[in-house]
Amino acid sequence: MSSPFAICRDQIKEMTEPVTPDEMIPPGLGREQETASGSGISIWLWRLGLIVGLLLVWEFSAGHLFNEFWSSRPSLIGERLLALFASGEIWRHLDATVSEALLGLLLGALVGTPIGITLAKYRRTAEIVDPFVMGLYGLPRVALAPMFILWFGISLLAKVMMSFSMVVFVFILNVTEGIRTVDPDMVDLMRTMRAPKSYILRKVTIPSIIPWLIASFRIGIGLSLVGAVVGELIGANRGLGWYVLRAGGQLDTTGVFTGLLVLMLVAMIANQIVFLIERKVLHWRPATK
Repeated sequence: MSSPFAICRDQIKEMTEPVTPDEMIPPGLGREQETASGSGISIWLWRLGLIVGLLLVWEFSAGHLFNEFWSSRPSLIGERLLALFASGEIWRHLDATVSEALLGLLLGALVGTPIGITLAKYRRTAEIVDPFVMGLYGLPRVALAPMFILWFGISLLAKVMMSFSMVVFVFILNVTEGIRTVDPDMVDLMRTMRAPKSYILRKVTIPSIIPWLIASFRIGIGLSLVGAVVGELIGANRGLGWYVLRAGGQLDTTGVFTGLLVLMLVAMIANQIVFLIERKVLHWRPATK
């Protein structure tokens, strides 16, 4: 019979032996990762198939079911897009529209987030100003586009302010609602541990509103592009909105759909970037099935 000391020595030896990488992976985790990877590939294949199917239907319908003058063709739009990239003209319009939308979106976040935090902290103030905030939010900013041109001219500032007016209320409302959903028990626990307000803000409040901020950015991408394009429609000499307006004035449906396609691609790429940031920042949140 082995002595207790020998048994203990053998157990310690087993505990200190190096663990192989395969042994470190929890059972079933590899299969879950393979399933998730396969699901992602399947989604992209379905998306590609949907796009190809819609383009084929469009290409066939134009000229057979209706006059291609009213809708152009995907082949003609592709040729126009290649010509714009070859000449470099597309970059001039892209630079203008993306700069206007991005600056307006960031300005809306910088202004709307502190206002939302303030309204959530001071409930009485929020109750007083809530009708005015909702009234301004419901105001069609597109109708104010001529006033923005009058106030700020046809420079970059007018389009930035137009985009800003479209997204700032999204940040105000989302941040306010996000802070109101913070777990009060967690805040009370921090207070009982004599945590200062700045610490509670950094460790509890801000992490709680990050999902709401990311959602605001995803919503704001489309709205900021709308603001930039509306500003360009009213007064500009470049930009995707100006390109669409000029093409429409010349009854160039191919040019109109080309500009709209580029705007859609910009919005899709921007949303995908925000999605990747969201997955990186909120890696702790369990994935929904």
